[in-house]
Amino acid sequence: MSRLKNKVALITGSSRGIGAAIARLFAKEGARVAVHGRDTNAISAVREDISRQGGVSVDVVADVTKFDQIETMRETIERALGPIDVLVASAGGSFTMPGPLEDITEEGWRASVEGNLTATFLTIKSVLPRMKERRTGSIITISSAAGRRPHPQAPIPYSAAKAGIQILTQDVAAQAGPYGIRANCIAPETIMTERNQQRIPEAQIAPLIDMHPIKRLGTPDDVARAALFLASDEADWVTGVIVDVAGGAVMV
Repeated sequence: MSRLKNKVALITGSSRGIGAAIARLFAKEGARVAVHGRDTNAISAVREDISRQGGVSVDVVADVTKFDQIETMRETIERALGPIDVLVASAGGSFTMPGPLEDITEEGWRASVEGNLTATFLTIKSVLPRMKERRTGSIITISSAAGRRPHPQAPIPYSAAKAGIQILTQDVAAQAGPYGIRANCIAPETIMTERNQQRIPEAQIAPLIDMHPIKRLGTPDDVARAALFLASDEADWVTGVIVDVAGGAVMV
């Protein structure tokens, strides 16, 4: 189990949910992992899981909508673990409820765009120059099925931000490829994170399952395994792709 042996990986938003599953799996596969979030108790719980399986990790706290905090985080990781080989920009979330566009507040729009698209941009902006200097690196971003298909009940700011992450990733892949750097994007459909287990009413579970040709909802580990492939040498000639981890609900 050493597909990422001695690699240094930063996974933003890894204190819970999809990011935490990626951090645990990367550590299991030999990576030295920086666990990021803003909830120190949640970060500690992930680090304890990693330690129990014999992995190496550090905890970092930063607001990834603030470039100066990201720079400080990167410098901390480099001192503790070494240069970042793998970046997974997982931090994000939906900060507005679905509804008509004209009912969306400016604050709601800005929160979703800042918390998803801008956070991803600023994190890549911090890490990419050192990857270019070393002429190696893998960048993985996290989009969403909401950014892959229109839907009348979509939370529009979130969908727009996640669609933006896709083209951002592909532009980075085109620019950074000559430096030996790969950039790919994962677009999950409904993933049963701890938060979604609490938020999705029981009555909605069966209709959601029925949307998927593979008749179940996704798990954080489904996304983590896709991220592991993209981070590993097995994907050495894969860049600029959007991987739909969606149980067949998105086919484009």
